[in-house]
Amino acid sequence: MAAPNQVQITIPKDTADHQTPCNINLHESKEDFDFSQRAQWLRAAVLGANDGLVSIASLMMGVGAVKTDVKAMILTGFAGLFAGACSMAIGEFVSVYSQLDIEVAQMKREKRMVENNVVLSNEHKENLPNPFQAALASALAFSLGAIFPLLGAAFIEDHMARLWVVVGATTVALVGFGGVGAVLGRTKVVKSCFRVLVGGWMAMGITFGLTKLLGSSGLKM
Repeated sequence: MAAPNQVQITIPKDTADHQTPCNINLHESKEDFDFSQRAQWLRAAVLGANDGLVSIASLMMGVGAVKTDVKAMILTGFAGLFAGACSMAIGEFVSVYSQLDIEVAQMKREKRMVENNVVLSNEHKENLPNPFQAALASALAFSLGAIFPLLGAAFIEDHMARLWVVVGATTVALVGFGGVGAVLGRTKVVKSCFRVLVGGWMAMGITFGLTKLLGSSGLKM
């Protein structure tokens, strides 16, 4: 029994209970993160790296099918790197710029329903695709992928050993790129790696076989 001059203060027991929903919401926000937001730059980076890796490795395997000169293989690889990086950058720039024009035009049409003067907010501008960023990412990713087969062939004198080293370096890089793309996109790693690996092997095998066939048919190179 409290004294007359004492005041009893009841402390709510559900104070701790209010903390649990906060933790759950934070946890759910991490789990419910929309990984499709990464789709644009992830697609450009993974596509560029895989394209650089497979394209340059296939070119080098094609040259190696008819020539044993290491200089010819390396020069072909670097020529493919420069041409491919420029092509990827220009193609990505044109593609994303077209997407940007479409989105801006759509935003203007929606805005005109409310007012005549169209002013894009900073938030809308930040969400728009960036053609320069996409072009740079594609070019850098292509160059990064192309480096692996070039480095694999640069220090091998024996012709057959050089070809196998290119295949081995490309295989390791394909698995790595496939795994990185799967982890960043939260997809199945094994399935992604297998799909990328089989595609790369097919490209190298087809290029090697067709070039070998052309060389054996009497075509002078």
